[in-house]
Amino acid sequence: MSENFQVDLQGIVDLLSNHLYSSPRVYLRELLQNAVDAITARQAQDPEAPRRIDMRTADDALSIADTGIGLRPDEVRELLATIGRSSKRDEIGFARTEFIGQFGIGLLSAFMVADEVEVVTRPDGGPATRWIGAADGRYTVAATADRAEVGTTVTLKARRGAEQWYQRATVVELIRLFGALLPIEIRVDGGRVTDGTAPWEGAGGAQRADLVGYAQDELGFTPFDVIHLSNPAAGLTGVAFVLPFAANPAERATHRVYLKRMLLAENVEGLLPDWAFFVRAVIDTSELRPTASREALFDDGALDATRDALGEQLRGWLVRLGTTNPARLDKFIGIHHLGVKALALHDDEMLRLVHRWLRFETNNGRMTTAELRERSGVIRYVATTEEFRQLAAVAGAQQITVVNAGYTYDSELLERLPEVVPGLTTMRFDPTELSTSFDSLDPDTELRLRPFVQLAQAALDPVGCEVVVRAFEPASLPALYLVDRSAQFASELRATKDRADALWSEVLGALDTHDDSRPQLVLNHRSPLVRRMATLGDRELTRIAVEGLYGHALMLGYHPISPADSALVNRSFLGLLDQAVPTQEDPAR
Repeated sequence: MSENFQVDLQGIVDLLSNHLYSSPRVYLRELLQNAVDAITARQAQDPEAPRRIDMRTADDALSIADTGIGLRPDEVRELLATIGRSSKRDEIGFARTEFIGQFGIGLLSAFMVADEVEVVTRPDGGPATRWIGAADGRYTVAATADRAEVGTTVTLKARRGAEQWYQRATVVELIRLFGALLPIEIRVDGGRVTDGTAPWEGAGGAQRADLVGYAQDELGFTPFDVIHLSNPAAGLTGVAFVLPFAANPAERATHRVYLKRMLLAENVEGLLPDWAFFVRAVIDTSELRPTASREALFDDGALDATRDALGEQLRGWLVRLGTTNPARLDKFIGIHHLGVKALALHDDEMLRLVHRWLRFETNNGRMTTAELRERSGVIRYVATTEEFRQLAAVAGAQQITVVNAGYTYDSELLERLPEVVPGLTTMRFDPTELSTSFDSLDPDTELRLRPFVQLAQAALDPVGCEVVVRAFEPASLPALYLVDRSAQFASELRATKDRADALWSEVLGALDTHDDSRPQLVLNHRSPLVRRMATLGDRELTRIAVEGLYGHALMLGYHPISPADSALVNRSFLGLLDQAVPTQEDPAR
């Protein structure tokens, strides 16, 4: 024997309140939705029928009356007393795409704020019917003469603790929130509260000003720019407001979405591509599907296609901005540079689009990619700020432009640029390349300096540094410490090996390629100090002077100082003090 399920209406209301809907305020949206659908259904049969919704407020009651199609007595029982029944609704016509509601649970949402719901409805040419439902699941249906006009009136009696949802100010606020774009006259206690016009539907010179005012009033900011959006396949129109402040690209942007001119939600995710973090959109769609809660969009193929189409329109805005107003695009990237770089790193199209205007710090000031390319053809960069500090001044003196790619995303972007931009070359700058741009000394000078160089080399052998003498600018810099990446890696590997236990020391030893390259201390022969040091007759003074220059070069270049370096620098410092301070007889003796 088969039996029917028993439905706990209070349990369903609790499910709606605590799990499906985010707030009881949606009760008014659902009531508006039912009224609008009824009016739309009647308009399909009688285009001259009135389009009006009247609401009345009281301390513990609220009524909403529409001029819609109305229901016959059998339809009242079929639709209002049977939860989840959709076949009869389809026959009446409420499941067609031009209607907002699709789930048949709108009236149930009223029980989130009401203990009793009364529906008085009259179809064209038929009798009026009164349906009264209680929150405990009981209901009554009876004929009535209370309604003479075609349409439906829904009256709610407040449940204890929900009275605030019935206050006139709250009702007006919710109507303006959910129904501001509805092309239907909506009145509350006799006064009209909406005009049914979307902000992007204005015409003439005031349109942009109106949109900016809308963003200021509704979104709380003055947009950098306004982009019109359209996708006929989704029945979508709207605008995207470009943020005037930096946004976090790691946070998903949310947008205001209307469905058939009824607000779906103010924080819908996934409408635009992830890279479009810099805009907030306000749109209306007639074809995209909502989720069951009607507070988000259903993620399906239609939404994917819409997202792609809108993304192309935003890309088009960037292209037009770069073509017609490069200075404004430069300003835009200045605001959203971190986010633009983050997305360009993973989106080839975005990188192609904006690469010319990306700005980087260089030893010649901040420069765009286009300016760097025009200056030298090859964009040279160092991967850390420490390297940049070491090399910026000397490279600039040799007319070499170096980019500081030590900031977030810069190094990765410069590596990727040649992959997506034909003809563009970038390369990581090796500090030892500087020595190739320095001037060599003539043979006579080199021969004369050989004893000095040998003494200097002996002084720095304990720290594994090679001494060379070159001539370079600026002359005020007496010495430069250069270390290529392979030598730096080998040095760090050996230092770690010395500190590790036996097991890890053996593992690290297997990685040691025994690279013989060593860091260089390049002495500048154009420096008056270096030339004077080369002529010193005191070998001990020469040694401690070279050690002093070594320590100075390390600190000037922000290089790490090992224990051996520290001991050498300390010895040099104390030695120079000893040379500088004259010896005197100790008065205590």
